[in-house]
Amino acid sequence: MSARIETLIGRRVWDSRGNPTVEAEIHLTDGSLGRAIAPAGASRGSHEAIDLRDGGDAFGGHGVDHAIRTLAEVIAPVIVGLPADDQRLIDKRLIELDGTPQKARLGGNATIATSMAVAHAAAAAAKVPLWSYLSAGSARRLPMPMVQLFGGGAHASGRIDLQDILIVPMKAKSFEQATEIVAEVYRAGGALMADRGLLRGVADEGGWWPEFSSNEEALEQTVRSIERARMRPGEDVAIAIDVAASQLACEGRYRLATDGIELTSDEFVDRLIGWCRRYPIISVEDPVGESDHAGMRAFTRAVSESVQVIGDDYLVTSARRIAEAARAEACNAVLLKPNQVGTLTETYEALQAARQARWHTVISARSGETEDVTIVHLAVGWCADQLKVGSFSRSERMAKWNEAIRVEQTLGSRARFAGRVAIGGSRTVIAAQ
Repeated sequence: MSARIETLIGRRVWDSRGNPTVEAEIHLTDGSLGRAIAPAGASRGSHEAIDLRDGGDAFGGHGVDHAIRTLAEVIAPVIVGLPADDQRLIDKRLIELDGTPQKARLGGNATIATSMAVAHAAAAAAKVPLWSYLSAGSARRLPMPMVQLFGGGAHASGRIDLQDILIVPMKAKSFEQATEIVAEVYRAGGALMADRGLLRGVADEGGWWPEFSSNEEALEQTVRSIERARMRPGEDVAIAIDVAASQLACEGRYRLATDGIELTSDEFVDRLIGWCRRYPIISVEDPVGESDHAGMRAFTRAVSESVQVIGDDYLVTSARRIAEAARAEACNAVLLKPNQVGTLTETYEALQAARQARWHTVISARSGETEDVTIVHLAVGWCADQLKVGSFSRSERMAKWNEAIRVEQTLGSRARFAGRVAIGGSRTVIAAQ
């Protein structure tokens, strides 16, 4: 007989920005335990699940006392007694209990912490790691890491307009080797900025926080960082960018404060296409605002043969929105953030919708993170193509990279690394294994 949920405990813990967040702890009738923490984003799509926050003066309005009470008084009575290994049933109950499109009643932070904790508890009852439990023991592929080198946008007080300049270790043959490559480029980028007197610390996700005079300078310095690490731009290490363009859009135009210009959607798309031609950019996330459907289609049509076009705010981990975008030929990849939709079941449905469209899949962390490593297990257990957790510094980021290394070593000779074919344009998509 399956172990059943005996107790749900909620507690307030703290994220990487020092803000309160929700931790859920599930105890099962067989003594097994599962625990998970909800992350939080600074750059958020308008259609994603809503965090339940207290408002008021305490903690800048970010308190979670209401969410913790919701766990104890509203969610627990509904899920206690349910079999922990029936994730779909438990998530269905959470969805029905909330009853709103964006988890506005229970709060996406309360539901995702609960949903992930249930999965951890079920894996503990089965006496296997979560990644193995999710795949019924068949998981063996490690995702390609996508790692922030320079931070900007909402993660770095708008120092540059582009939110993330990332590096992708294309020549890596294993996840561990991928981290070695990233470590060298990250170190080289910091040294380069320090030499030029442009280093101002690190951004929210651990990437270097430089003082560039233009957005294109960030791309130029990324190329130089790769070269300083004695690697070939585009061959050994490629570039990915997260434009987070919804943060730049206003009344149908795009304002680049760093460059001191304002562009129409067509002009902005042309500028991005130009960057993709001049620099070894293999992936662009949210190239236009979440409501700019024409711009997304135009950009995707122009670059999709060689560049991965990721929808984040544009798709908000929604299976329905992914299917609609696929039919419209807008995007060819999706960023999957479990807290963006509120349950693991809905996150998995979004991943399946992307696979149906033959898109690449990227499991992603948020800018407000913790030591929780659930997304690594999702990426491996669900055979996602890529993993994006921020930069190569700060413990809340390194905990996740280190967990992936442990998984690879546990798999031993059975481990497979996604490699370069798991990213970029409309090239071959690796099927789930």
